Order: sequence, then C-alpha cells, then structure tokens
Amino acid sequence: MQKLLNNNYLCTQIMLSYNHSMNFVEELKWRGMLHNIMPGTEEQLQKEMTTAYLGIDPTADSLHIGHLVGVMILKHFQAAGHKPIALVGGATGMIGDPSMKSQERNLLDEATLAKNQAGIKKQLERFLDFHSDAPNAAVMVNNYDWMKDFSFLAFIRDIGKHITVNYMMAKDSVKKRLSADSREGMSFTEFSYQLVQGYDFLYLNEHMNCKLQLGGSDQWGNITTGTELIRRKTGNEAFAMTCPLLTKADGTKFGKTESGNVWLDPERTSPYKFYQFWLNTSDEDAARYIKIFTMLSQEEIAALEKQQAEDPGLRPLQKKLAEQITIMVHGEEALQTAIAASQLLFGKGTTEMLQQMDESTILSVFEGVEKYDISMDALKTGVQVADLLTTIAPVFPSKGELKRNVAGLQINKAKVNAPEDVINDTFLLQGKYLLVQKGKKNYYLLTAK
Repeated sequence: MQKLLNNNYLCTQIMLSYNHSMNFVEELKWRGMLHNIMPGTEEQLQKEMTTAYLGIDPTADSLHIGHLVGVMILKHFQAAGHKPIALVGGATGMIGDPSMKSQERNLLDEATLAKNQAGIKKQLERFLDFHSDAPNAAVMVNNYDWMKDFSFLAFIRDIGKHITVNYMMAKDSVKKRLSADSREGMSFTEFSYQLVQGYDFLYLNEHMNCKLQLGGSDQWGNITTGTELIRRKTGNEAFAMTCPLLTKADGTKFGKTESGNVWLDPERTSPYKFYQFWLNTSDEDAARYIKIFTMLSQEEIAALEKQQAEDPGLRPLQKKLAEQITIMVHGEEALQTAIAASQLLFGKGTTEMLQQMDESTILSVFEGVEKYDISMDALKTGVQVADLLTTIAPVFPSKGELKRNVAGLQINKAKVNAPEDVINDTFLLQGKYLLVQKGKKNYYLLTAK
C-alpha cells in the first residue's frame, strides 16, 4: 500500500510540475511521438481540459515495451492537464484486430481477460495517477462492460446502419487482408472489428465526454471510423491522433530480442535484463528513445546529446535512458540492483553485492554461463577448491591446471588463495549457488542440490 501511495504521489508531483497550458501537440512533435492528427485537435486541446482514450490489447497479463509509446503519450497527456482513459479491450480482445496483421489471432476467454486486465492496471499505475481527486485523474475501462449485453440485432440496428460497407472496405487494413497477396482472407468477425472499436469511441463520447482517441499509426483507420460514427449518429465533436510505429535504426522491430518480447513484468523479463536492453541500444536509437521513454526536458536531453558527442564512449544517453525507464517501471531499488549486477560482469562487483542479489537476478545475470550441479552433502562437510573445481565441477581439466591459474581464480567475487582452501555450504548464495570466476571474463555457476 505504501508503495502504491508513493507511486501516486510521484505521478501527481510530475503532473503539478508541468505547466497545464503547455502545448501537448508541440510536446509530442519535438519528442518524435506524433504521426497523424485530425484537423481541429490542437485547438480543442488548447481550449479546455479534454478527455482522451487509448486502447490496450489485453492478450497478456503484462504490457511489453511495444506498448510504452502509447502509455507515455497518456502520461504526457495527463501531465499537460488532460484526462486519460486507458481502455482494456476485453470485448475486442475476443474478436481480434486485423490492423497490420496477416492472420487472425487467438481469441481469449472471459477469465483470462479479467486476469490480464488486473495485471495491466497494476503496471499502468506506475505511469498514471488513477487515485487522486484531481479532475484529470486517469480512468481504466473495459469495453466488455458495455458490449456484453449488446445483442447482435441491436448492434446492427443501432450502430451498423450508420457506417456503410463501402466506407469500411476502403480502410487500408481491410484492403490488405483482402488483397491477392493474402491467402487467409478476412472473417466477418475481423471485418466487424473497426465498427466495434468505433462504438467504443461513441460510448465514451456519450458517457464520459471523451473527444479524442489516441493510438498507433496502424490504428488510424479504426480511429477515424469512430469519429465518423460519432459525427453521423450524434453530431458531436470527435478527434483523432496517432503516434508512429517504432522501429530500430537498422529497420528491425523495436522491443524484440532473441528470447522474445521485453516485458514490464519482472517475472517475465528481469529488471536486470530490462535495464540491459536500454543500456545496449545504439547511439542513434538512444537519441530517439530518450525523448520518447523519459520525461526529461528538451534542455536536459540536449545537454546529454552534447556529452555524447564529446565522448561517445561514456554513453551518457544510454545510461540516462536505462536509468529513467527502469525507475519508472521497476523502481529505484530494482535499478540499483540492475546496476550492481552489471558491475559484476565487468569486474567491479564485490562479494557483498553478490550476496544481496536475489535468486532471479543471479540467474538472469549469469543465464548464458556454463553451469554445473554439485552435491549439497559434499559442501556440508567442506571440500577443497582443487577437488571442487576439477572432480566435482570440472571447471579445470586438472589440479595442475588449477594450481597454475589460481592467481586469477575467484569464488563469489572473493579471491582464492590456494587450491587447499575449503568451501562449505556457508559460502552458498541464496542457499544454493556458487559463482566461480576464472580470469577476467570466464564465469561458471555451480548449483548445490
């Protein structure tokens, strides 16, 4: 509870530190976060506090960093004094969005969607103020709540008649799926997606005075269906704004690694790996990402860019980017653990730092190193280093080889003085691990069982 209060306080302070009359559109432009905008949107935002929503795909119980551009837009939107709505697509998640996809995705059951919504809400609370009494406090909604009792006949009578098939067929996402290059074609379920999403906008417009929908550039067709539905059915004002789909400088997909998505859930992607992802970005990507994924000002970023140009080897952009986004997602304590873990690999770590690491961080840091299982019983009685690292775990091919290299040998970041040194179970990290280092870069993880 205290952590949640601290997060809410931080969100509120960030909001209050901004000038609520700031130009939200100009803020997005210099950050490279604006792709398309409907005429009149900027004037609406300057006129009054405006409510906007962004849809989030609930296909997992965690966001991944591919979601973060949209989440950061909501964060800037709230910081500018406007009211954000995060819409979890419980109903649309049961259908599947055809936008920019080559095949229909798996549909989710109600229990899974509820679990996923709870996980997403918890993560969004680190970015948005949901709990204060501010007039622009964020709200989370689930479109399943207003779609579950909407009959098919009522939907096609009250909603479907306002949008023509010709209008829907003209959308790029539809034309792509119906093209000669697409073998799968498009089901009626997917074809109806833009109308269902359009109804979300209509519902929020009528019930929460929501006048703006935000989303990725691939959502422009779906979003404008919503503005058109609102215009035709109610005559109300409605606006649209999209952000660019992010790619890496080399043209490859942003947010993907060899092991898959980079998740915000620490159980899926450890804070150490999360931190390392941002730390290892190229100079070109770091220069773009720091504008998108941090709340740093234009002046602060310019100063970092100047430092980077003067001494690229210090990598100030990558370090500040990794620091800021890791704190935002995982907190200060997780950041310090990630930094300490990084230092271990470069010879700056200490035994004390290693002993303070939890099991998941140890396994994450040393995921790719050679591993050996050893006997817990042998450690309880104590075993000499020479026997441990040749017979029990063959880190060295022979005792003679170990003796010749003992000067560069460490166990748990403590120097081994002689092959006769005795290791017992009191040395174990988290009650089960020994970290052996041979020379500067060769690591081995021993697990006692």
